Amino acid sequence: MELSLFLATFGTVFLAELIGDKALYTISTLATRYRALPLFCGFTVAFMAKMLAAVLLGRVISTLPTPLIAGVAAATFFLMAIVLWLKEPHSEPIAPAPSSGWSSAMLIGFGAIFFTEWGDVGQIAAATLVASYQAPFIVWLGATLAMVTKGVLAMTLGVSLRKRVPRKILRLGAVCLCLLMGVLSVLKIAA
Repeated sequence: MELSLFLATFGTVFLAELIGDKALYTISTLATRYRALPLFCGFTVAFMAKMLAAVLLGRVISTLPTPLIAGVAAATFFLMAIVLWLKEPHSEPIAPAPSSGWSSAMLIGFGAIFFTEWGDVGQIAAATLVASYQAPFIVWLGATLAMVTKGVLAMTLGVSLRKRVPRKILRLGAVCLCLLMGVLSVLKIAA
């Protein structure tokens, strides 16, 4: 029963999150700019916390007002666009200092995921599975691993782009994607 619930949770959350999810674009965009390991650590902690919230407060999260959720997401994407735009690009690969490179990549990875997409399909699926099966740890574990798997796939795409596309083009693309996600979030408020 526990293994089948774990696999059902993983499959449900993973497939639900792959279809039109903004976190895929967010992580792959961030991976074009930041080191993979600290970015991975940041988004992993964010996914763990978000799924814990889904497990503990599942139904409450899914009933939050859409304008509030969309407003926080829009503000986060616009802030990310501003930070990416103002950060001066380097012609050579950046070799940040161990403490500042790690901490900034982790914080950006965490913030970009944690402060966006509350009450999304993955969280609602996890909350529903907890309500149905009363197995919060197994659902949390399966849902978190599904989200981390999605994040690793997105990060791999971003790292691959970083190796093949000039940094100036990646920076402009990242700013445009963040602005687009912010506008889409604002439109969600208006709807």
